[in-house]
Amino acid sequence: MSLRSGIERQTRRLSALAPGGFFFALHIRFALPLLHHQTYPQGWTDRYTEEAYALRDPIIAWGFSQVGTAKWSEIDIPDPFGILEQAKDFGMVYGFAVSCGEMKSRTIASAARDDREFDSSEIAEFAELIYQLHKITEPPTTLTDAQLEALRCIANGDRHAAAAAKLNISESALKARLSSARQSLLARTTAEAIQRAKDYRLL
Repeated sequence: MSLRSGIERQTRRLSALAPGGFFFALHIRFALPLLHHQTYPQGWTDRYTEEAYALRDPIIAWGFSQVGTAKWSEIDIPDPFGILEQAKDFGMVYGFAVSCGEMKSRTIASAARDDREFDSSEIAEFAELIYQLHKITEPPTTLTDAQLEALRCIANGDRHAAAAAKLNISESALKARLSSARQSLLARTTAEAIQRAKDYRLL
């Protein structure tokens, strides 16, 4: 099973556990996650984005101050903008948060529903899936010399043909190296792979 298909399978399992939607942000570094996904109602997502609530969200604040799990009703962090109260208008009445990983690579997730509090077994199952996602998406500490050479050429502005000639390889070999670098960095594009390699101080 590929890493991508593994992530998709875990995400489907998370969806089944969170009838009101969920989100995860994996390996938050330099204020940005390596991967993120959310299934909350679109209206709430729009409001959350427009109001820049990520900077004020008590769930995110809790996630950076604690590791483990906590029901929203147990999170004792000021919410002056009433974010959790507003979420109720979108069916997100009950929920919990999950946080794991070192501060320099923190993963934060949350799930919601409208009918009742999540029970301890549901929270534990959801949290275990998040812990697994955190583990399998651990950013690489190194890339191969071939991957780095290919990324470096593209980062310096070379087109595929020029980069392949510079490295004395075929274009298909260059594309294979770039593809493997993207897979290692969980990047969708080569530009994203280059940026992540720089962020992780690999390039």
